[in-house]
Amino acid sequence: MTFRPLRALGFMSGTSMDGVDVALVETDGEQQFRPIAATTRPYPPELRARLAALVARRGDDAAESAAVEVWLTACHIEAAKALLDGLPACERRLDLVGFHGHTVDHRPRAGVTRQIGDATRLAHALGVPVVHDFRSEDVRQGGEGAPLVPVFHALLARGLERPLAFLNIGGIANVTWVGPGDRLLAFDTGPGNALLDDWSLRTTGRPFDENGRLAASGRVDKSRLARLLAHPFFLRPPPKSLDRNDFPLSAVEGLDPADGAATLAALTIEAVVRAIPFLPQPPCRWLVCGGGRRNRTLVAGLASRLEVPVAPVEAIGADGDALEAQAFAVLAVRVLRGLPTSFPDTTGVAAPCCGGRIALPNRPAGDRPLLSG
Repeated sequence: MTFRPLRALGFMSGTSMDGVDVALVETDGEQQFRPIAATTRPYPPELRARLAALVARRGDDAAESAAVEVWLTACHIEAAKALLDGLPACERRLDLVGFHGHTVDHRPRAGVTRQIGDATRLAHALGVPVVHDFRSEDVRQGGEGAPLVPVFHALLARGLERPLAFLNIGGIANVTWVGPGDRLLAFDTGPGNALLDDWSLRTTGRPFDENGRLAASGRVDKSRLARLLAHPFFLRPPPKSLDRNDFPLSAVEGLDPADGAATLAALTIEAVVRAIPFLPQPPCRWLVCGGGRRNRTLVAGLASRLEVPVAPVEAIGADGDALEAQAFAVLAVRVLRGLPTSFPDTTGVAAPCCGGRIALPNRPAGDRPLLSG
C-alpha cells in the first residue's frame, strides 16, 4: 500500500533552552523526505530564565509550570505562523504537526519523563492535528524514552557508506550508529552544550561560548576532568540517556572562566571517545549535528581524538539547525501511520514501540492515544 506523503511541521525546544526550532517537511515517514523550510525563534530572556529555573526544580512548581507552559506554547504558535506566512501560498498547506514540547523532568529509571506544552491549544491555533507526548509510551514499556531521532538519521543515511555515526551535540550529546541494513544503535554519550552554556553565562554573561573561543583560551584541569569521567554513567552499556541535571556545574567551580570552559569541552569530547567501545563497529566517519557543530574547539578536539573524518551534517546536504525539528515532523507521520518511533537498540524498549498521542483541533477533549506499533 502506497502512503501519500504529508506536509508536517516539526518543533524542537532542546536542553540548551535558547529557543524553538520549527521545520516544514513533506514525508511519508519511511522513505520519502523533502525539506521545505525551517527557522528558529529565540526565547525572550525572561522565558529562558524561568524555563531554566523550572527545569532545575524538575517542574515541581505547578503554578509556575502552567504559566511557563502558556508562554512556551505561544512562542511555538508564533514560530509556526511566522514560518508559514513567509512561504509562497502554494507551500503553506499543512497536514500535521509534531510537537515535542520542552522536557522539564527525565528520569526513565524512575518511570518519569515529562514535557510541558499545550498540544490542544497548538492544534486549535494551527487547525491541524498535533502529535505530542512522544516519550511516555517508550518509558512505560521499559525504555529510556530517548533518543528518538535515530529512525530519522537512518532516513538521512540512505545511500551513504556504512557504518557511520551521527553525533548530535545539543544540551546533551547523543550518538546514532547506522550500520548495514539500517541497523541502529543509539544512546546519550554525555553532556553536550548545556554545562558549557551555563558556565559561559555565569562567568562571562554570554549565553554560550561562541566558536569555542573561551574554551580554546583555557587549560583543561585534568584532575577535575578525571572526576567527571568517573561518573557511573560512562560505564553503563547502552541504551542509556541523561537528564540535564545529572552533571552539576559545581564540578568546575573555582576555576577561571577559560579553564572551566576548556575542562567542560574536554568532558564532552572524552565522553564521545568513551562511547566508541559500545558501538558494533567503529564508524567510518562522524557527522556532527546540533549547536555544538559550531564550536570549533569541540569539533577540532573530536577530529583529533576520533581519528576518522569528522564533519558537520551539512556535508551530506542536511540542515544542522533544523535536524531535530525535521525529525519530529517525520516522527509525527510515523505515529499517524502506526510505525515504530523507538526500538530496543535505540531506547532499550522491549519491542519496537510507536509512541505519541494526538490532539485534534476545535475539540476540547481532543486528546486520544494512538495505537502502539
